[in-house]
Amino acid sequence: MQLVIMAAGMGSRFGGLKQMEPMDDYGNFLLDYSIYDAKRAGFNSVIFIIKKEFYEAFRETIGKRVENIIKVEYAFQELDDLPEGFQVPEGREKPWGTAHAIYSARKLIKEDFIIINGDDFYGEETYKVAYKYLKELPEGARGKYANVAFEVQNTMTENGAVKRGVAFEDNNHFLTKLVESSIEKVDGKIMASPLDGSTPFGVTPDTPVSMNLFCFNVDLLEYFKEDFPRWLKDNINVPKSEYLIPSVVDDMVHQGRATLKLLSTPSVWFGVTYKEDKPGVVKALAELTAQGAYKKGLY
Repeated sequence: MQLVIMAAGMGSRFGGLKQMEPMDDYGNFLLDYSIYDAKRAGFNSVIFIIKKEFYEAFRETIGKRVENIIKVEYAFQELDDLPEGFQVPEGREKPWGTAHAIYSARKLIKEDFIIINGDDFYGEETYKVAYKYLKELPEGARGKYANVAFEVQNTMTENGAVKRGVAFEDNNHFLTKLVESSIEKVDGKIMASPLDGSTPFGVTPDTPVSMNLFCFNVDLLEYFKEDFPRWLKDNINVPKSEYLIPSVVDDMVHQGRATLKLLSTPSVWFGVTYKEDKPGVVKALAELTAQGAYKKGLY
């Protein structure tokens, strides 16, 4: 099974290419911990989705370090990687979004896979949960997706708003609705403001949210072939429009094209959304290493 890592963002709020920020005394990045955890869970290859202009620096600082322990491939998320008949509008600079990131890796994805953010720490048990789910699917499964969800209270930062997919589920923990939102505390309450501009709503601390750790079958790529051009027709001239994984999954569920199981994990999430988040992440990783969860230096 393949691990696909979205690492194309510059991290404007963080102030640099945050995927290349060392997070321990050994020069390891959050990406190193993700690959380490995924490898010991059973994943045997990784696809990095990056910007082409960062390839040399990325491979020198991260890629070469893990090439000896796992198969490594690179996909480039570029603005002009669009279906035939579409061109990048003049002045467009913003990337096309997380679903487009997967689309950009379409030639490399050959089997069931998970997708993760490059600047998030999900924890060892999370990868075990994801691997077990995919491993137990029947061969050739289609539209049997899953998301390893975290409680929203465990995914926030004191340094500003965060982007999360608010998940609504039925009694069997299957997704009924996924709303990509900006989330922050307002007057002591956790408020979600949908990115589509609809009315903000309050959520409880234990509300499950997506951190973009999805388990997918390869049929998702077939859906992109028909859906991405349709989305572009409606949104290509909207400067800040994004083709997002939660929106695609929500559409597929409502069309009956897929089901999505919400999986729980005992792992604690943390990440670097803002520069001020880094000290807390460094401390947490050091504590996990001291407890024996990770070897000193990892590799």
